[in-house]
Amino acid sequence: MDDSKLKSSGSPQPAGEGPSMEKRMLLAFILMGLVLFLTQYLYQPAAPRPKSTPAPAPAPAAAPRETAPAPQTSAPDLPAGNIAAAEEQLYTVETDLYRVVFSNRGAVVRSWVLKKYRDQQGRPLDLVDAAGAEKTAWPFSVDAAAPNGPDWNQLLCVAQPSADGLAITFEYAGPEAALRKSFRFQKDRYLVDISSAVAAHGKPVPHVLTWRGGFGDHSIANHAAHLHTLRFDLAQNKLIVEEAKAAKNGPASHSGAFSFAGIEDKYFAAVALPEGPQGFELRTYSDRRPPAENASEVAYLGAGIGGAAENRFSMFVGPKDIGVLRSVNPKLEQVVDFGWFSFIAKPLFLSINWINNRWVHNYGWSIVLVTVIINFLMLPLKYTSLRSMKKMQALQPQIQAINEKYKGISLRDPRKSEQQQEIMELYKKHGVNPMGGCMPMLLQLPFFFAFYKVLTVAIELRGAEWLWVKDLSEPEQIPIRILPIAMIISQFVMQKMTPTTMTDPTQQRMMMLMPLVFGFMFYGLSSGLVLYWLTGNLVGIAQQWFFNKIGGPAPAPAAPPQPAKTKKKTRK
Repeated sequence: MDDSKLKSSGSPQPAGEGPSMEKRMLLAFILMGLVLFLTQYLYQPAAPRPKSTPAPAPAPAAAPRETAPAPQTSAPDLPAGNIAAAEEQLYTVETDLYRVVFSNRGAVVRSWVLKKYRDQQGRPLDLVDAAGAEKTAWPFSVDAAAPNGPDWNQLLCVAQPSADGLAITFEYAGPEAALRKSFRFQKDRYLVDISSAVAAHGKPVPHVLTWRGGFGDHSIANHAAHLHTLRFDLAQNKLIVEEAKAAKNGPASHSGAFSFAGIEDKYFAAVALPEGPQGFELRTYSDRRPPAENASEVAYLGAGIGGAAENRFSMFVGPKDIGVLRSVNPKLEQVVDFGWFSFIAKPLFLSINWINNRWVHNYGWSIVLVTVIINFLMLPLKYTSLRSMKKMQALQPQIQAINEKYKGISLRDPRKSEQQQEIMELYKKHGVNPMGGCMPMLLQLPFFFAFYKVLTVAIELRGAEWLWVKDLSEPEQIPIRILPIAMIISQFVMQKMTPTTMTDPTQQRMMMLMPLVFGFMFYGLSSGLVLYWLTGNLVGIAQQWFFNKIGGPAPAPAAPPQPAKTKKKTRK
C-alpha cells in the first residue's frame, strides 16, 4: 500500500506522532460545542459515553516500490582520460540570494545560505544541516547501484568555475569511474540549472542526487517532523506528500512524469523541475539520528532526485513564498498547503497580506483589522443568535418543569424520548432554534483553523513582529504570556454579558470554567492565532454591549404550565 498522501486532504502528520494539532483542536471544539448544546435542556442524567472512532488498522508494510527510470537514449556527457584533483578544496558561488559552498570531494554542497532569511537564533539561514550531513551524506551526493563501483562521493574532482562566477562544473575520469556535475545559478532568482552524469567501467549508471541529514531551518523545535518529500504527478494531476515513515523499510522510490519533485520543511523547499515529459525518479530516505547531543534518535527524511544515467533539471531552492513560487512555475504555488479550509485560508492570507502591504505595514495589525471585518460581517447572525438565546432564557422555567416531570428516569427509559419530544415541541411553539446560540461559535471554527494554517505555512508571517511579540508564528517568548491571559479575561467578561440559558447552578459553574479551558488550549499556540481570538472577543464584548442596550431587558420568564383545577360537586 502506498504511504503517500494527497496534500489537498489535509496536512500530513509528523512521522511517529499521534493526531495532528489541527485534528486535536477540531475534536476539542466539537466536544465543547456538544456540551454547550446538550446542557441547554438536559440536566441531571448521566452523560453518554463519547463514541470513539476506532483507529484504522495499519496496512501491511509494502516493499519500497522501485520503478525503472526512462531508458538512456544517448551516451552521457562524461569526461575521458585521467582527470582528478590532488586534494580537497572548497569553492564558493555567490548570487544576490545565495551563498553556496561546494567541495570537490564528490562535487557536493557543504553550505547553502539564503541571504535574505535567518534562523530562529538570528543567524544566516543555512539550508544544510552539517551535523546530519556528516552522518549521512552531503547534499547532491550520488546514490547509484553499480556492482564493483567506486565510492562516488569520495572522488576528488577537478573544479571549473565560470568566468561570471555564477556556474561551476566538476569532473572526474579514471579507468573505473567517470563523473560530471554542473551547477549554473541565476543572479537574482531562486533557481539553479543542474546536470549530472555517472559511468562505471565505461558503462552509464542510473543514479539520483540526494539531500539527506536535514533540510531547511533546522533550528526550530521538532524540525524532523516538518520534513516531507513531495511530487506533483501529472498523470494523476495531484500533489503527493510523503513522510519519513514511507521509507521505514528502506528507500521508497517513485518514478513518473512529475511537474516538480523534491523535499520541503515548514517554510522552505528544494524541488526539481524536470526537462520534458521523460520519466523522473523521486526517492524517499529515512535516516535515524539524534537531533541534539544526549537526545533520542528520530527519523530524518531525505530525498533523491534524477534516476537516469544523465540527469538534467532546473531546481528551485528557497522560501515557500507564493509570489516567488508562482514566478518560477505556476504549479509550485501548491507547495504551500492551506489544509482542509484552503477555500477560506488562502483568501484570508491574501487579505492579510494586502492590508499589510497597502495600509498598516504590520502583520499583527493586519490580523486585528481582518478579524474586526469578519466579526462585523457576522453581525446579523449574532443578533439573530442573541434573540434566540433570550427566548430560550424566557423558556427555562417551562423546560425545568418538564425536566422535573421526568426526573430520575434513565437514558434507556422509553419515556426519555417523550421528554425530548416535549422540549422540542416547546421550542417549536415559541420559534426557538436550540442551536441558535451556538451558531456564531460554529461559524468561527473555519476561520480559526484557516488562521491556524496561515500562521503555520505562510513564510511572510515567519518572524513578523507586533508590539512586544517577536514572532507571530510562534508563542510569546516571555515568562508569562500576555495574550493568552488577556484572552481568558475577555472570555470571562463576554460570557458574563451573554444571556444565559441555564438555571442550574452546577451547570453555570461548569460553563464558567470554559474560558480556562480555552486559555489552556491557546497558551502554547502561535501569538497570531491568540491575537485573532482575543480581538474577536473584544469585538464581541462591544457588540454584546450594543445588543443589550438596543434589545432591552430579557423577556419575562414564562410561567410553567399549571394543572387544571377541578370543581367539587356538592349534594343538594
